[in-house]
Amino acid sequence: MFLGIPAGDLAVLAIGLVLAGALTGVLAGVFGVGGGAVIVPVLYELFRIIGVPEDARMPLCVGTSLAIIIPTSISSFRAHRKRGTVDMDILRAWAVPVVVGTILGALVARWAPPAVFKIVFVMVAGVNAARLIGNLKWTLGDDMPKGPLMRVYGLFTGVLSALMGIGGGQISTMLMTFYNRPIHQAVSTSAGMGVLISIPGAMGYMISGYDKVGLPPLSIGFVSLIGLVLFAPISIFTAPLGVRLAHALPKRKLEVAFGCFLLLVSLRFVASLLGY
Repeated sequence: MFLGIPAGDLAVLAIGLVLAGALTGVLAGVFGVGGGAVIVPVLYELFRIIGVPEDARMPLCVGTSLAIIIPTSISSFRAHRKRGTVDMDILRAWAVPVVVGTILGALVARWAPPAVFKIVFVMVAGVNAARLIGNLKWTLGDDMPKGPLMRVYGLFTGVLSALMGIGGGQISTMLMTFYNRPIHQAVSTSAGMGVLISIPGAMGYMISGYDKVGLPPLSIGFVSLIGLVLFAPISIFTAPLGVRLAHALPKRKLEVAFGCFLLLVSLRFVASLLGY
């Protein structure tokens, strides 16, 4: 027994976090996402093994995911920016509404039932997967909008990302491709969204879960420090590998790979909602 967790369960948790951290870093670089779409389902299974109650498990996964995404997103964003493919004008336009939306979404976590997080995850990831795999050319315009609509998109991205525990890459990549931005530019710019979302999101989840019972040892609200310490370092190391892979892949292969990845995640949470 260590930190109130049986030694066998702690070993499973540690090994799972290290392996998932390596995969998350690669995916963060390849797809411009913070890796939350991998982190959340992995943490869900690992926290289930160590006996975290159902009503606390999903927000704990989401909050911990956002904390882990902080260094991963910074590493991925810096690597993409060096290649000159990040649209800084879009990041500046989205900065304030994204942060506001993220804080709102994190505060909702205090009262939302676990199913809300899973349903939001499945809806956003599933729609994006269908569009990418089916090569559906949905367009909303020839270029990104200006003014109020752009701020609405930022607010929307922040709220949903905070409820999903992602860095916003899924949503912002989808929006940018709706406006005919190249997939490589969308992926690169979305890496910067992770920085805007993860920091206020993690802080919000710490506050939202400050008095929640049943959380594992070494947790600050809905953020597990064990998960953060074991997961983050390896993901930082592997993120640049993913960036190199992303820029080596043809556009269509990158779209299909991203779509398949999102579909698998969606199916996992559908099974969870059905009790499996």
